[in-house]
Amino acid sequence: MAKGALEGVKVLDFTQYLSGPHGTSVLSELGAEVIKIERPGKGEPERQAMPKTPKGESYQFFSYNRGKKSITLNLKDPKGVEIAKKLVAKVDILVENFAPGGMDRLGLSYEEVSRINPGIIYASISGFGQTGPRRNDVSYDVVAQAMGGLMSVTGQADGEPTKAGISLGDYMGGYNGVIAILAALYYRTVTGEGQAIDVSMQDGIWAMVFPDRANYFDTLEVPKRFGNKLSSSAPFGAYHSRDGYVVICTITDPQWQKVLLAMGREDLSGEERFATRENRTKNMEEVDGLVQAWCKERTVEEAMAALKEYQVPCSPLPTFDQVASDPQLLEREMIVEVDQPVSGRVKLSGSVYKMSKTPGDRKKRVPDIGEHNIEVYRGLLGISDEDMKKLEEEKVI
Repeated sequence: MAKGALEGVKVLDFTQYLSGPHGTSVLSELGAEVIKIERPGKGEPERQAMPKTPKGESYQFFSYNRGKKSITLNLKDPKGVEIAKKLVAKVDILVENFAPGGMDRLGLSYEEVSRINPGIIYASISGFGQTGPRRNDVSYDVVAQAMGGLMSVTGQADGEPTKAGISLGDYMGGYNGVIAILAALYYRTVTGEGQAIDVSMQDGIWAMVFPDRANYFDTLEVPKRFGNKLSSSAPFGAYHSRDGYVVICTITDPQWQKVLLAMGREDLSGEERFATRENRTKNMEEVDGLVQAWCKERTVEEAMAALKEYQVPCSPLPTFDQVASDPQLLEREMIVEVDQPVSGRVKLSGSVYKMSKTPGDRKKRVPDIGEHNIEVYRGLLGISDEDMKKLEEEKVI
């Protein structure tokens, strides 16, 4: 069996809930050994996050902690912090998503950790980053979506600002953290030097929102919400048919000509007000009206057949249950079954990393709380059984 691309890389995981655990789960998926630190007793609160399996275990925790090694450690106890420092000396990467200053108060700041392990890559993921006037503000995903500008441009034109239907701020915080970590790993192979990484969820959302509205600084016009439309092209979005929705996406002028052929409206092919993308954007309501009227007279299947004949980018708009049984996703193993000791076989998402030699692996189960205490504390740190028993009695581990 092929080894993961990050085989041999050790990660110390101080994260909880979503942005951080998602990032470290990607590292685990790609082959890194991720040692997740949990609280002695019941573990992290995220183990209770909704939704839950019929046996009461968190699907969210399953999704972001597969394949990790769980150890328990009381970071409020000085002995626990000393053990954490010993672990720091043995790993390549540390990831944390406490509020800024949280690790400093534990005595585990980048400055302190890098003195112990100069080559360590120390990644911090937070709502607003480690600097700036909002660094200490409490933040969750929806705050990042709001403050990054996403909600201001999402929703129907005459409706309220709307968040994305998923925790996009958290996910981008995790993904951006991983991208920076992988870049820092490469830099370390070249120079031998570690470094600190500061990832802001607000930054990540803003970086995605801005490009399509970059002309704001030229016009100073506040961007509008366009619903399912694209602000810079038409036709684009979801259109009602007789029995559902048809998603049509056109960017180029030749694609518009193909839409006209599919609709049987070649008479409009030379119409100046529709001839260019810029003109179609200016006349978006009229363009959308033409396409909507055509779709309304057809079923999804009929509209799709006509559009596909001319290779117009399009799709139906499936319901969630239809997506969950999509043969394309099934063929690509994007739904996998994982055996959990308590909940049994549970269905979770598969790996997006289809690599010819080191594909991502998301079929590993989630560890029990403290399952790897003996392996890590005895095997990695050399703590004796007698000392471990004493640490357990003192509730340090």
